Amino acid sequence: MTRLNVLLFVALLLSSLYLVRISYDARRLFAELDKAQGEERALNTEFERLKAERQAQATPLRVEKTARERLAMRNATPAVTQYVPWAGAASAPGSAP
Repeated sequence: MTRLNVLLFVALLLSSLYLVRISYDARRLFAELDKAQGEERALNTEFERLKAERQAQATPLRVEKTARERLAMRNATPAVTQYVPWAGAASAPGSAP
């Protein structure tokens, strides 16, 4: 009978140690999951902020303003337009010399 009691005690001890280890692992994994979800929320917030910023930067008025200020561009008007004659038009059949 004593052997059976010792054997049962050892089994109980091993199972309780296993249960403690599993509980510890579950808490650790839950903490890692919570941390990863927090990082996901932060990255999603940053992504949405960057999308809004990109959209604000790409407005037509801002692009035009940047083109005028930094690139010194201006609108095309007949006064600044240069027309280049097409060489193929002069040599086309039926054209007047």
